[in-house]
Amino acid sequence: MVPRNAIARAFWVAHMYIRLAGEWLRTGVAYRPLSPRFVADPYPLYRQLRDRDPIHRSIFADQVVVSRYADIDRILRDHRNFGNDFSKVTSSEGSIATRKKLTPSMLAQDPPDHTRLRALVNRAFTPRQVARMEDYIRATAHTLLDKIGDAREFDLMKAFAVPLPTIVIARMIGVPERDLERFKVWSDDLARALEPFLSPEEEEKVYRAARQFAEYFTAIIEQRRREPRDDLVSRLVEAEDAGDKLTAKETRVMLRLLLTAGNETTTNLIGNGVRALLRHPDQLALLRERPELIPSAVEELLRYDPPVQLDMRVALRDMELGGLAVKEGTMITLLIGSANHDPERFPAPEQLDITRSGQPNISFGRGIHHCLGAPLARLEGRIALEVLLERFPRLGFGRRPARYRPSIVLRGLEHLDVRVG
Repeated sequence: MVPRNAIARAFWVAHMYIRLAGEWLRTGVAYRPLSPRFVADPYPLYRQLRDRDPIHRSIFADQVVVSRYADIDRILRDHRNFGNDFSKVTSSEGSIATRKKLTPSMLAQDPPDHTRLRALVNRAFTPRQVARMEDYIRATAHTLLDKIGDAREFDLMKAFAVPLPTIVIARMIGVPERDLERFKVWSDDLARALEPFLSPEEEEKVYRAARQFAEYFTAIIEQRRREPRDDLVSRLVEAEDAGDKLTAKETRVMLRLLLTAGNETTTNLIGNGVRALLRHPDQLALLRERPELIPSAVEELLRYDPPVQLDMRVALRDMELGGLAVKEGTMITLLIGSANHDPERFPAPEQLDITRSGQPNISFGRGIHHCLGAPLARLEGRIALEVLLERFPRLGFGRRPARYRPSIVLRGLEHLDVRVG
């Protein structure tokens, strides 16, 4: 946690630089996720970690950082040795303390609790229900672009990439249109709980958003119990497996997870993906010539600049990991963005290739915690590209350079100005 007092903060920063210097002397690389250079482009540091110290003990973050695809894939699949229950973490650095204070979602639970919750929510969040949203998503995308009017330059994030997933997940959950604005504020604030380092002000925003979200949905859940509708809240309330149902509290926490996962990640997929295509005009031209490549393009864009850059696990026992002694309760950071650029799995990984096939990206995780919303994100990503290419025969960068938000886990743009024609 970053100290609140200015003098204490200065000492904290100085202490961190000393620790980073020691980390670099020991391994030849230092994990500096807060540096502006890393936020702008994390991939050079990922390459250094893979080459020099792929199982890296970060003194700065008080974690073990894993950067190679094979190691990350294996850990994500091994829920018996690597868990998601952050109450078992021995460290209280950064957002770990924040997460321990929040009621854990399914994402932060291990079997058998995770197994029970996943089985119940799977009954409410089915592929058929997601597929039913296609026409609505497409119509919403067109409506958002209609609002741009005759403008030849606009911020794609503000006008399109941010509101589209917000409107879609709100519609699925059953949030009235009049509440969309505060729905988005809650999403932004709750997403910060995923970040490793939070200021005291950010922590307060997370707690406030969690309280307000719970208060808002308590009444809605009870209303849906009495009068079910065709929305996700009703399906969660009605979901039952072997006589078991979600409690009201579990339903609220599940909705909180779906709000964050179904909003921020898809926004980042659209923004990062369009930026990548604009930086590779040959691939954008190929996509126009062969629109049937859009599904594979979505997969490549997920690999090339993934919206979620890292995942975390907890060591459930003392073990040796790549020759490094790891104690039970140690937090392990899995660099998804690095795994997706591992040359052992992806030939020429720094090259964007929308025709790429073979090894799947790891952007939606692996194992029992594989992202429940992956089909919805892929659907929204595909429709977003289809609509943008249909509406704009010409698409290029605007005058203002694109800039990434200062986040480590969720990688996304603050703005992306585009010129269209």
